[in-house]
Amino acid sequence: MGGILAAEYAFKYQDNLKGLIISNMMMSCPEYGRYAQEVLAKQMKPEVLKEIRQIEARKDFDNPRYMELLMPNFYAEHVLRLPLDQWPEPVNRSLGKTNQSLYVTMQGPSEFGIAGKLANWDRTPDLPKLTVPVLSIGGKFDTMDPEHMRRIATQVQNGTALICPKGSHMSLYDDQQTYMTGLIKFMKGVDKGEKKVAL
Repeated sequence: MGGILAAEYAFKYQDNLKGLIISNMMMSCPEYGRYAQEVLAKQMKPEVLKEIRQIEARKDFDNPRYMELLMPNFYAEHVLRLPLDQWPEPVNRSLGKTNQSLYVTMQGPSEFGIAGKLANWDRTPDLPKLTVPVLSIGGKFDTMDPEHMRRIATQVQNGTALICPKGSHMSLYDDQQTYMTGLIKFMKGVDKGEKKVAL
């Protein structure tokens, strides 16, 4: 959701910005939904996906079994590629404080696709309007399509893409060296007045 808020602010108030960093977020929820269904879901073991689909069909999202299946088979593959018992304390703390009501309202109850209020959010046609330097970060194993995040940088006027080869949705943790090196280089370049920053 942070990428959506940052993008919306930039579309309206980019004159107030030196640059914009969109970290691990697509600019089209319909495209995100297709990627989740057509790519990520198909990477799961068939028996695991079948059980997840059965729970979703019953709309039994509060069933503890749902998260038991998702944590090792989806979250540990695409959200944060670290063993679950090694997830950093800030990650566990923030996930433990997630406002489920708001999350479901905006995203929808399923991790495979989007059915909430953001289901039709798509700002890809507006990307050429962004003139400030933009850094689009993604991870090879992300919940978001890395090729879409790479494409964002080609659609804005002054874009740079950073795709973390070992990273997932939380590339700042599981591909920290790539993420932080690129992020710092981008910020220093923008601070020097560079419109396009080569990473």
